[in-house]
Amino acid sequence: MRLRLSRAEPKLPQRARRILSFRRLVQVACLSAFVILFFYVCWPYGSRQYAEAFHGREVIDAETFLLLDPLVSLSTAIAARMFVWCLIPAIGVILLCIVFPRAFCGYICPLGTLFDGFDWLVSRRVRRLAWKREGWWIHLRYYLLAAVLMAAVFGVLLSGFIAAIPVLTRAMLFILAPVQIGLFKGWYLVPPMNPGHVLSMLLFVLMFCLGFFGRRFWCCHVCPTGALFSAINTLRLTERRVTGACIKCGKCLSACSFAAINDDFSTRPLTCTSCRTCRRACPGGAIRFTWRWTPAEDSSRAGNVSFEAVVSRRGVLAELGGAVVAGAGVSLAAGRTSGATDADLPIRPPGSVPEARFLQLCVRCGQCIKVCPNNVLQPAGLEHGFNGLWTPKVVADWSGCEPTCNNCGQVCPTGAVRALTLEEKRAARIGLAEVNQQMCLPYAGREACQLCVDECRVAGYDAIEFIRVGSELDQGGKPVEDSGRLAPVVRADRCVGCGLCQMRCHAINVKVKRLLPRSAIQVTAGEGKEDRIMNGSYIALRDERARSGNTEKPDQGAAGEYLPDFLR
Repeated sequence: MRLRLSRAEPKLPQRARRILSFRRLVQVACLSAFVILFFYVCWPYGSRQYAEAFHGREVIDAETFLLLDPLVSLSTAIAARMFVWCLIPAIGVILLCIVFPRAFCGYICPLGTLFDGFDWLVSRRVRRLAWKREGWWIHLRYYLLAAVLMAAVFGVLLSGFIAAIPVLTRAMLFILAPVQIGLFKGWYLVPPMNPGHVLSMLLFVLMFCLGFFGRRFWCCHVCPTGALFSAINTLRLTERRVTGACIKCGKCLSACSFAAINDDFSTRPLTCTSCRTCRRACPGGAIRFTWRWTPAEDSSRAGNVSFEAVVSRRGVLAELGGAVVAGAGVSLAAGRTSGATDADLPIRPPGSVPEARFLQLCVRCGQCIKVCPNNVLQPAGLEHGFNGLWTPKVVADWSGCEPTCNNCGQVCPTGAVRALTLEEKRAARIGLAEVNQQMCLPYAGREACQLCVDECRVAGYDAIEFIRVGSELDQGGKPVEDSGRLAPVVRADRCVGCGLCQMRCHAINVKVKRLLPRSAIQVTAGEGKEDRIMNGSYIALRDERARSGNTEKPDQGAAGEYLPDFLR
């Protein structure tokens, strides 16, 4: 591999700078819209009616930019073997890019705008490590695209790991969102980091470091979303042509930030974004952007379109590698669930579809985590395997799921988390709270405690009630009145697994009083403890269970007396 040091590119002519100014204006506008969508709709709320506050701010859907990434929609539909609604806006973007080839990459993509900013601030001001123009990396993005689509065929969704928009939203969630929470709500409310955070941030930093090898190196040679747009460019209606007026000054090469011009000034049509910067930079006016079927003005220069070979031996190997990656992902996913106890299973957001389908639909974008007002949703690390990395899970020790919030389902771009009304959300079970009688203070006879009971009552679920335990018995074997202790018990027919009880026990008995090593009441997921359905009503499902008698009453335990009306 041959490396050489080169200085920053020469300054462009005034006309090129003008067209770049317009392009940058559009880019900055799109980036600003992206940031506003990501941060403004989940600005710290002043009301506990979280759903109402969220809908009041969401003038434009918060997931808009994710819907514009067609690779996310296409791979999700393939992996889940179903039509996902996000395919509709993706088709619109594809049709737009047929008329304006790769316009998304050149003007709309906020990640590309950040790369341009980094190049202007940092990489162009230092000596570049410029690779030779041709090399094995020239078609790396096509190999990654093949691997993503091949993995999707095997039911493993990889686009969320390397597609442009999910990578950016996840990086903003892990890097900038904690700053927002710390400054406006308090640093003590910032959730702790896990290895998944570090991996995501390292990937994000690496993408920018590639800029030292060339402008927009990620966009030109690595990004699989860009590769998909390049494939769509084969259907383009317009193209760049060079006439005989070309004086071979090389200014178009300096102006192009997508490496879409060959050394002989011919065009790489699958890479060109039709930004027209090269046309403005050309002093002789030798560059034209015309319809593909328009006859060439000068036949001597008409052949200046070079067709890139996107299928090669390396491409075939990449597809085989994609199959291997997919098989490994399936194995890891199976290994995560087989033999795992309920305590090891992640608790998903309310409205989550069944786990296997959830992993095929979730693109790890972090939108649901960002709009969660109390950070009960946090990204999973590697504790659930590679296939569960960065997926949302409920961390009840940190907080509980607010009864007045249904934000997570409203922003999910693929339907991994269903959009529910508040009434439906309050009926959707995400787990079941269970009391550890060996640790619970009243059961152990250490002291009276009703934290979990009070928290559940305030939330309106009334799923935790009291029984009397440890009562003294008279000569007839009956409990003596007012003897013994009151201890909490969970009514499985009412509990939805919100985790508010666990959060309160952990906050007081574990962190403040230091009476327990962990919360005495824990929410766990698993069969029979959660509702994971693709469609239908959770309220109807709850009512059906009640009619069929498939409900569980609290266990009275040893010498226990059930007191259902204690709090009423």
